[in-house]
Amino acid sequence: MVKKKNENLSTYLSEIAVQGIQEKKGNDIVRLDLRELGSSVSDYFVICNADSSTQVKAIADSVEDEIYKLTKTNPWRKEGFDNAEWIILDYLDIVVHIFRTEKRDFYGIEDLWGDAETTSYKSA
Repeated sequence: MVKKKNENLSTYLSEIAVQGIQEKKGNDIVRLDLRELGSSVSDYFVICNADSSTQVKAIADSVEDEIYKLTKTNPWRKEGFDNAEWIILDYLDIVVHIFRTEKRDFYGIEDLWGDAETTSYKSA
C-alpha cells in the first residue's frame, strides 16, 4: 500500500513539473512512465527543450517554484545551471530534463527509454 501512495505522489509531481514547463513555454514536453521497467532509476522522466539557455534556466526555475509552492519539496539534486545546455532536476521519484533543442536531439534520451509509456503535452 505504501508503494501506491508513492506512485500517486510521483504522478502528482510529474504533473506539476509539466505545468511549470508550460508556464515558460517549453517545447515538445513528454513524460516517460518508467514504473513498469525493471531497471528504471525513477518513476517518471519529464523532458522538454527550449531554444536558448535563458529559457532553459527560466523553465528550470519555474518547475522548482511550482513544485515547492505545492509540495514544499526541493530537488534532491540539480545540475547543469552553469551552461544551461541540459538542466536536470532530480526529485528521486521524478527527474526533469530541460534541454537546449540541439542537445536534446543529440542525446536522444527518449530513444534510450523507448519501452516507457510516453505522454505528450502541448506547450501552453
